[in-house]
Amino acid sequence: MNSRERVLAALNYRQPDRVPIDLGAYHSSTIMAIAYAKLRDYLGLPKKPIKVYDMPQQLALIDDDVLERFNVDTVDLSRAFSDNDADWHEWVLPDGTECLIPRWCHPTKDENGSWLVHGPDGTPIAIQKPGMLYFDQVYFPFAENPAEKVDRLEELFDYNMWFSSEMAPPPGPISWNADGMRVLSEGAKRLRASTDRAINAIFGGSIFEGSQMFWRMDNFYLALGSEPELMHRFLDKLVDIYMKRLDMYIDAVGPYVDIIMFSDDYGMQTGPQISPRMFREFFKPRYQKMWDMIKARTEAKIMMHSCGSINALLPDMIGAGLDAVNPVQTNTKDMEPAVIKNKFRDQITFWGGGCDTRYVLPNGTPEEVRQNVFENLDILFPGGGFVFQQVHNIQADVPPENIVAMFDAVAEWNEMHT
Repeated sequence: MNSRERVLAALNYRQPDRVPIDLGAYHSSTIMAIAYAKLRDYLGLPKKPIKVYDMPQQLALIDDDVLERFNVDTVDLSRAFSDNDADWHEWVLPDGTECLIPRWCHPTKDENGSWLVHGPDGTPIAIQKPGMLYFDQVYFPFAENPAEKVDRLEELFDYNMWFSSEMAPPPGPISWNADGMRVLSEGAKRLRASTDRAINAIFGGSIFEGSQMFWRMDNFYLALGSEPELMHRFLDKLVDIYMKRLDMYIDAVGPYVDIIMFSDDYGMQTGPQISPRMFREFFKPRYQKMWDMIKARTEAKIMMHSCGSINALLPDMIGAGLDAVNPVQTNTKDMEPAVIKNKFRDQITFWGGGCDTRYVLPNGTPEEVRQNVFENLDILFPGGGFVFQQVHNIQADVPPENIVAMFDAVAEWNEMHT
């Protein structure tokens, strides 16, 4: 099997020839730039500029030599647009490591030494204070007078850190018109011709977490419970925008990609943030509307990123058309590998959960990392429906020897069992 065949077998609940591996095919399956620089040094790889393609989370674009070293089977569509040196400019990470960031992102430093990102009118929308590793959103356009702003929703995207043009990954701010889609399509076609890795296209389509970032989390919860008519109006407007964009996106990249990715964090450590009843009222029908369009017009699988304990919501997500879930936070309630594998076998692919990133990967010994990987693979791999990924992004403080131990453990397990 080649990499694409291996991943697709897993997504179709067939056991592939070996465990398929993801590193960097999504903004929650990769590595922070600080840790990536240390990893390259540890592996003795040639010095090269570290490219930060996700500014909010300070994530590195993974180079081909690392993908090959760890037998990675997946790739992010963004890689099709990352090779032009003119699209990058110099910056410095919080630990002093020199790096490159997208040319369209221009943080400015204030008198307190904080980096700020601004909206179109100069309003600060995100901040990285001294000592912080990430950017945090600081402006929420629907926090005041939300009912008056629903009809202006699309123009307010640039005041949401996660949708802002300033923070966009390669290819940069997308023009949702014929010219913009031509650029996307040409890049996707080019990438398809250059790799046999499974290609993940990140559409986003965030209607739960994205709404939180417009309203501010407390306001959002209150509106869901106390102003359902307003919230339905808002969500209808948001999904209408997504549907128009998704229509163009499918035409542009649908023939060239294997997975189309959505993202919404529903889980906490102890369970979902909202009840299944509320999920069914506000969110399930809207996902189904988008996912039905994808399934009617492409062969691509649909994956959604959702952190935390989402066991209680998975039946409805599956019912709406979801094929795979990421990152599989196995150290939360009801998400233990044996629990979810037994309950959802042949219903959904678990794209993640291969190594605990909360306790084991940052704090364990290489041998403890190896044992954790072995235990998870023993449960999650048999019968397909599993792609290996650590539970979430590899954080800045993870020792490089543990990263190597994690991927070497997968290779060792493969040699023993496949």
